[in-house]
Amino acid sequence: MRILRKIQCAAALCAAMTMVTTAVHAQWLDPKDILKPKPDSWPTYSGDYSGRRYSPLTEINSLNVKGLTLAWAQRLTGGEGGPAGGGGGGFGAGAAIPTNVGGVGTAVAPMGTIKGSILQVDGYLFVSTPDNVWAMDAMDGHVLWHFLWKTRGGTHIGNRGVAMWHDRLFLETPDDYLIAIDAKTGKEIWHKEIASFDLQYFSTMAPVVIGDHLLVGTGNDLDEPGMLQSFNPQTGDVEWKWFAVPMKKDDPGIETWRNVDAASHGGGNVWVNGSYDPETHLYILGTGNPTAAYTSQMRGPGSNLYTCATVAINVDTGKMAWHYQTSPHDTHDFDSAQTQVLVDGMWKGKPRKMVMTAARNGYFFVLDRTTGEHLLTSKLVDSPNWAEDALDKNGAPVRIPAKDFDYGGALVSPANGGVVNWPPPAYSPQTGLFYVNANESYAMYYLATTDPRGAMGLGGKDEVGLGTLGTYLIGMDYKTGKPAWKHRYPGVGGGSLIGVMATAGHLLFSGDQHGNLVAYESATGKQLWHTRIAVSNAPETYMLDGHQYVLAGAGDMVYAFRLQ
Repeated sequence: MRILRKIQCAAALCAAMTMVTTAVHAQWLDPKDILKPKPDSWPTYSGDYSGRRYSPLTEINSLNVKGLTLAWAQRLTGGEGGPAGGGGGGFGAGAAIPTNVGGVGTAVAPMGTIKGSILQVDGYLFVSTPDNVWAMDAMDGHVLWHFLWKTRGGTHIGNRGVAMWHDRLFLETPDDYLIAIDAKTGKEIWHKEIASFDLQYFSTMAPVVIGDHLLVGTGNDLDEPGMLQSFNPQTGDVEWKWFAVPMKKDDPGIETWRNVDAASHGGGNVWVNGSYDPETHLYILGTGNPTAAYTSQMRGPGSNLYTCATVAINVDTGKMAWHYQTSPHDTHDFDSAQTQVLVDGMWKGKPRKMVMTAARNGYFFVLDRTTGEHLLTSKLVDSPNWAEDALDKNGAPVRIPAKDFDYGGALVSPANGGVVNWPPPAYSPQTGLFYVNANESYAMYYLATTDPRGAMGLGGKDEVGLGTLGTYLIGMDYKTGKPAWKHRYPGVGGGSLIGVMATAGHLLFSGDQHGNLVAYESATGKQLWHTRIAVSNAPETYMLDGHQYVLAGAGDMVYAFRLQ
């Protein structure tokens, strides 16, 4: 019994020393370091500003990845009691970690699953779900602190992650608050309302730090305009606000709407993180669908700018530099709120600065990122049938009106979830390939009402899913617009799409449709290694004490793998 008590005391002391040591040695995150991140870190949503989700680490590579094994696993718990911490790499019991509680509401929502990116800075991991943030030790996974936001309610569909500026973390909440949290203690510094909760806004995006700008996106599934805002990370004051749709009669793009009322209630929500080009100071992101989403008569016959588009915003002024619309006059909720990937590469024999995106409508786009000039449009997979074979003068798909929602039903591919959705793609400069998971799905779309009161937002339709032809991991050659390879997942079920990560070790990591974390050879798509965990976010990697780790969330668990 004495031996057991000594072991328990030693474990608790070790945990406490680790917490103190980590806090003392933390150098935190200068915004300048995100421009050229340390190879051993993951300091922002995509790892760096490019959106490529590409790591230069090579300790784990295509030759030795079969030796990858579990380093530690930690279950996270929500609520006010706090998760267990202490030693034992998350496997053993430890002292309860106090939870720092904030919020303007009284409800404690279910913690949800880990869907967003996990930051790794100076040996810390910062993990989030709706209303929750945890700090963990990246060496063994034990929890250092937990922050809980008591909510007013709202849509708790997911959270994409947190941002870091010096010694502060920033979290968006479903009930529309931006919270600044002390990264060392987990205590709230301030909170600011970012949108009207009464207008049914909700916020899922991971904030983005660019210099001394803190970019925050939010949206609404009813009938309000989507927006991107810049906050001062020190004070929380708003610096500028950009609306994704025209708000006044003289605003650019108003001619593509029936009138100001339709435009200013027209959607274009900002759900997912974009990418930043430091040479032009442009933040390049995708916008969501127009509203009403399915019954477009009240919107007018125009293209409904700047919904379903790639847009470039000057981070200093909040002014739009250029745009490219991927789904003009969308009628299927095929938003373009996917991560844009910035690539410096060759185009028709000449160097070109490009931005690439795979859109929910099933098409792949390549643009010049300095001007927005269209370079290429192609299908990711064969099934999309909602558009004509020919493209319009801007290289965008041309909607077939007969594939809109109809009283008698219309057979459409893809189904509402899209060929792709929000989980992030990746790009490897080694192979020149763009990687993304894709689903060839079909559905019958039925028009339920044309009454504007019932058709606003996402209303006015019924959809019957008919299944899928298959789900794939695709390595897309941007020069040809065709897949260099396609890995088809076993079975015919669609399942949940998962984000991907590429590394300089000639590897590609993703979760499959059957509850596995899988490593592929990035040049060929050959499967090299897998382990049985149901991955719920895009995998990441970092280096600590000379060892490379591969990190993945799976529901309420965080798993880290390394070579033996």
